[in-house]
Amino acid sequence: MARITSVDSLRALYGPTRERSAKKQLDRLDAHCRRLIGLSPFMVLATTGPDGLGDVTPRGDAPGFVTVEDDRTLLIPDRPGNNRLDSLTNILAHPGIGLLFLIPGMDETLRVNGTAEILDDADLTARFAIAGKLPKTVLRVAVREAYLHCAKALMRSRLWDPAVQIDRSTLPSMGEMMRDQIGLATAETQAEMLERYRATLF
Repeated sequence: MARITSVDSLRALYGPTRERSAKKQLDRLDAHCRRLIGLSPFMVLATTGPDGLGDVTPRGDAPGFVTVEDDRTLLIPDRPGNNRLDSLTNILAHPGIGLLFLIPGMDETLRVNGTAEILDDADLTARFAIAGKLPKTVLRVAVREAYLHCAKALMRSRLWDPAVQIDRSTLPSMGEMMRDQIGLATAETQAEMLERYRATLF
């Protein structure tokens, strides 16, 4: 097994970047990017920790939960989670982030890269209130790069194809897996977990 340690070695294997792939990278959000973000109910946020390790986390809400403030700015409310604050503390150390927007039924995705800052202005958080509940913070993302990603990965995975979806009972419940991993005395059932989640979505 040979370890690849240089860009030249990589390029020898893969060849040059295709012209269309290079040209599709934008330095702002055009009308198509804005429309895709407005339709997306799900996004993956990538950050880098103080230790240099990468981290990715899912973010989801009603379509359009990420606000396009202008062609170089996004606003992302931080909804209740597990309070580990991995992404937020990572951003404090390294503000560079990557976003991947998905739309159910669409195999193409949108990638956005830039830098983020964490804001807690009352007037800003109030813009993202749901049923009177405000996010504690909002990420403001300065967009540096935006580009459409081809459909191949989602086509190979058949991500949206109901025929390949597994029955949830194929795996233990989250509670059972956590019991085994961290030695909990009892295991929360899947139904109990979902009910607890529903009570704290916002």
